[in-house]
Amino acid sequence: MTYKKVFPNHYDFPERINRLGELAYNLWWAWNPSASRLISELDRPLWDALNHNPIAFLHKVDHEILERAAQDSYYLDEYDLVMQKFDEYMKAEDTWCKRECPASVDGKVAYFSFEFGLHESMPFYAGGLGILSGDHLKEASDMGLPLVGVGFIYHQGYFVQKLTEDGWQETSYYHFDFEEMPIIALEEENGTPLMISVELPEREVFARVWMIQVGRVPLYLLDSNVQNNSTHDRQMTARLYSNDLETRISQEILLGFGGVRLLEKLGEDPTVWHMNEGHSAFLTMERVSQLVKQGMTFDEAAAQVKKTNVFTTHTPVPAGNDQFPLWLIDKYFPSTWKELGLTRDQFIDLGKQTQSWGETFSMPVLAIKLSEKTNGVSELHGQVAREMWNFLWPERKVEDVPISHITNGIHVNSWLARRMRLMFDRYLGANWYDHMDDEELWQRVNLIPDIEIWDIRRHTKRKLINYAIETARMNWSSEKHQPSQVIAEGVLLDQYSLTIGFARRFATYKRANLVLSDYERLLKIITREDMPVQLIFAGKAHPADEPGKLLIQQVYRAAKDPRSQGRIVFLENYDLNIARLMVQGVDVWMNTPRRPNEASGTSGMKAALNGTLNFSVLDGWWCEGYNGNNGWVVGSEKDYDDPTLQDKKDAESIYQILENELVPLYYQTRTAGDISEQWISKVKESIRSCAPQFSTRRMLRQYMNEMYLPAMQNK
Repeated sequence: MTYKKVFPNHYDFPERINRLGELAYNLWWAWNPSASRLISELDRPLWDALNHNPIAFLHKVDHEILERAAQDSYYLDEYDLVMQKFDEYMKAEDTWCKRECPASVDGKVAYFSFEFGLHESMPFYAGGLGILSGDHLKEASDMGLPLVGVGFIYHQGYFVQKLTEDGWQETSYYHFDFEEMPIIALEEENGTPLMISVELPEREVFARVWMIQVGRVPLYLLDSNVQNNSTHDRQMTARLYSNDLETRISQEILLGFGGVRLLEKLGEDPTVWHMNEGHSAFLTMERVSQLVKQGMTFDEAAAQVKKTNVFTTHTPVPAGNDQFPLWLIDKYFPSTWKELGLTRDQFIDLGKQTQSWGETFSMPVLAIKLSEKTNGVSELHGQVAREMWNFLWPERKVEDVPISHITNGIHVNSWLARRMRLMFDRYLGANWYDHMDDEELWQRVNLIPDIEIWDIRRHTKRKLINYAIETARMNWSSEKHQPSQVIAEGVLLDQYSLTIGFARRFATYKRANLVLSDYERLLKIITREDMPVQLIFAGKAHPADEPGKLLIQQVYRAAKDPRSQGRIVFLENYDLNIARLMVQGVDVWMNTPRRPNEASGTSGMKAALNGTLNFSVLDGWWCEGYNGNNGWVVGSEKDYDDPTLQDKKDAESIYQILENELVPLYYQTRTAGDISEQWISKVKESIRSCAPQFSTRRMLRQYMNEMYLPAMQNK
């Protein structure tokens, strides 16, 4: 099918720089600093005020500024270089994929995910799963991997976090105007919006299709907020992760069944179908149904579909795996099992999981049963996943369960501080980015003078602290914040103090309050005049997660406590911008999940890349990343049956390491230039050991070789 991309015609650019709008509608600018600077330097305060949204910015920037830029020889030189780089990127033939995997050139991967975290101006993500999905698309673009993304566009986003004076999280929601965002409307040739539909009980639900161009990769997003639907169904894609089970199963039917129909309507013919977590597992049913309608039996169709499906499970926490009560299956799928030639019990068996309270229909079970390959997202998580899903292969030992692992990685250009990138250009070679997974290359980090790393680390810390202070100042000027709140927001932060960061979703198993366990002891550590320490927290709790909100409140009350001297800080409304500032700016990244509940985690990888040292429980990726010299370990590899005892032991480990190792090392006798040589030695080792191992380049190379190519050969 042919369709049209529709760009709002709101621009009136000077002819000499008339491609700024084209650049803004391709997210390539988001991970290429020279491109984002080309836009932002026109009016930096406006850029920051609009949360770095290039479309809203170009709509609102003063036309006189554009006219001056079109006459500025320096700006025009920069503009020409960026556009040349953009054109070369988009038209490149010599991509990694064509060089290293020519067999994949005729294939295509359809990558389904419930959320995509691409940029702070598009908050259609809730946490790590979405950030990983966004990084996956960006790296696929860089590598020239033939891939399309499928997901939802949430017209109210995740949520805006505001804390009361007492530290209680309150939520509000965005109301997006998609014409003010780098989102492209898709239309039929006759000018009507491109739509697909799915059948739900006693009604048909429609969804409009939007697109975000992520470099070379198109991301198609479904939106139920259309006039064809009832008021209730228009809200189906309003927000992420509804607690209402009927809304959730309707969303997952729309993503799975609707996503397959969308790609068929667009003329896409994927050779691999990648389900990123179980939310999209119903795509297996739509694919099987299409073959059954062509005359195959269910078993024949299921066997054929399975060959080209792959599934990634992301969570060892049972609550993180979607399961539906059987009454919902009875309500939503009678016509489906009849079309497939199955009985009710046969259909339910495809996803059945027996719990202590009864039987449920599990989306991961459905995905696993109808996928050729399944993987966890770290070595430890692979082990946990094999134990977790062993019941699907009762005749096998745990170690023989066919679930592998591919450890997550990060998209380097999205997370690397600009000055760090320039330093790597100088010492690793101008083309280091094309070889970032080459471990030998990173040995050159040892050639970098200590003073250069130290100066850049201080610069990135200043950026973080300046952000906190400016935000606190703006909140104070609004006359809606009390003085104690301004202190809690970081107005007293000091750029010379050792700074530890903790930022993530405030789920209880992540134990954000572990460092507060012995509060009096912590106060002694952070308020020493000769060795002061700052703790910066950020993160959101799900709106329905009351225990998570209590954790935020506990941290916030500590931040307001005068005894902490402003050295405990909570940054409100955590997003991708704050995440970048923190992983680049803090000295130490602390992560304290209750082992083994962290499937992978990627924030520590981002921190390591930027020269921030990890101080983490041996869980998720850190089990593979820690080598004894590149950071610190909280607790041990021991697994506990008693979580209270585990918390006590891990808290004691935190305090002992802070008191005896970490803090003294940072403040040890400094050399000329006020540099801690042993600290920088540890920083270099962290970069050298972690950067090549935990990039999405390495991750996607593994996906290609271990998951995608075998599936393509099964087509």
